Amino acid sequence: MTNVAPAATPGCISDSVHAQRRILRVLVASQILSGAGLAAGVTVGALLAQDMLGTTSLAGLPSALLTAGSALTAIAVGRISQARGRRPGLTTGYLTGAIGSAGVITAAVLDNPALLFIALFVYGAGTATNLQARYAGADLAPPGHRARAVSSVLVATTLGGVAGPNLAAPAGTLAAHLGIPHLAGLFVISGTAYALAALVLALWLRPDPLLLARAVATEAHTASNPATTDTAGTGEGRSGVVLGALVMILTQLVMVAIMTMTPVHMHDHGHSTAASGLVIGIHIGAMYLPSPLTGWLVDRYGHMKIAAASGITLLAAGILAAAAPGDSVALLALALALLGLGWNFGLVSGTAIITDTVPLATRAKTQGLVDVSIAIAGATGGMASGIMVAATSYPALALTGGALSLALLPAVAATAHRR
Repeated sequence: MTNVAPAATPGCISDSVHAQRRILRVLVASQILSGAGLAAGVTVGALLAQDMLGTTSLAGLPSALLTAGSALTAIAVGRISQARGRRPGLTTGYLTGAIGSAGVITAAVLDNPALLFIALFVYGAGTATNLQARYAGADLAPPGHRARAVSSVLVATTLGGVAGPNLAAPAGTLAAHLGIPHLAGLFVISGTAYALAALVLALWLRPDPLLLARAVATEAHTASNPATTDTAGTGEGRSGVVLGALVMILTQLVMVAIMTMTPVHMHDHGHSTAASGLVIGIHIGAMYLPSPLTGWLVDRYGHMKIAAASGITLLAAGILAAAAPGDSVALLALALALLGLGWNFGLVSGTAIITDTVPLATRAKTQGLVDVSIAIAGATGGMASGIMVAATSYPALALTGGALSLALLPAVAATAHRR
């Protein structure tokens, strides 16, 4: 049952400005830690499965399990946050990710594939929680600064995300000292990172941003015309939720589909693993590093324009990826950078749209459901990309993804016209 927000104190609204600065600092610290925790599943999950099973036939299963665990956790974290606040919701999610990491280590020691797959499913909780944290940054932000607050939390993930894979070698040394399989070493770091992120939030995410936002809204409502209605309860609000979800779902689908098959495309043209790793590294940097600029653009020019820019940028990425010669690392890197930038435009603008149009009474629950859709879109893009490339070609996949992203433009235009 959803808790009722506590009555606001006289200084509640003014105090929220100071609280927002503190909350952003705490969220940034936790995101740097959790970003490092994300690396293990992506970097060595498939390798662990391949090593245990002695075949590559099920090496893609860890990714699917991570996505499934992420989707389920997005619902759970959203519901806990709705009922009790962001702090218990996010803390529970990161602790669950830490437990999953411990399960992976245990499975590696016991050489038990079934336990490995169960543990990877649980480990997926960390991914969902890392993404959900961006909403906490916007709870107390004023309308003209919400996108910038979201982007501050997003860019912090980059620091840990970049550091995480680079810890693979020392993690293997640590694993040798602990007497566990080499590949499981990164999960020791992952579990520790998730546990520390949970500890940071549990101790210092005070006041709770969502609960304080409700209190501020209650105070503002009683001080103004009681007959004022919440925009999110109108048809405009509902159309905004649909648009925000559509923006993030489409950008996730297109981004994952093209990104997944780019290393395969490069390998087929004789490029080394180092070359494909460089391209993917540039892509991931473009996904997160522009966040502060994107946040400023959304706050300055509005959600709709940046959402439309997302579709156009993804189209450009698809065309360039399709047209780039197979032997051109530079052009493929540029295409993947545009792909990451288009995704960033979509995620920041879509998150801001959702935050602006969902009422506080149901905000966390709705945000959790939207993130489930994003996770499913990513899984769909990943699975469909391989099938399409096998049936047609990588250029056909890239062009299809670019064309699909154009669906954002009529959706944005229709919503803007209604407003």
